[in-house]
Amino acid sequence: MTRWDGFLQLHPGAKYLFQQEFKLHILGGQFAYPLPLVSASLAGIAEIVLPIFLVLGLGTRFAAVAIMAMTVVIQLTIPDGWANFHLPWAAMALALVVYGGGRLSLDVLLMKRPSGSGGPATRPI
Repeated sequence: MTRWDGFLQLHPGAKYLFQQEFKLHILGGQFAYPLPLVSASLAGIAEIVLPIFLVLGLGTRFAAVAIMAMTVVIQLTIPDGWANFHLPWAAMALALVVYGGGRLSLDVLLMKRPSGSGGPATRPI
């Protein structure tokens, strides 16, 4: 939460990190983040919104894919963290992509139709 100074106001430390410190490690080279302030803002918003979606079970697979994408970018930024940090996150997100949010998720509750409604059948999750 230290990424923000106020509502959608990036903390100067976050700006500095994305503009100066963070580099993408690709094919043995180090490359600056494209659009670092946009990247910092999107990362900060995603870190707040996506876990809320996962807890509610709303758009579970979408949120899990987005978290996997963030994990890939973080892995490219901090390549030494694969075994201890990024692999468990990727594995948990992959499980949610494959199995969904479960029976108590809002995804399932929103997709249920009353019996005899004539709507398309939904597959059980």
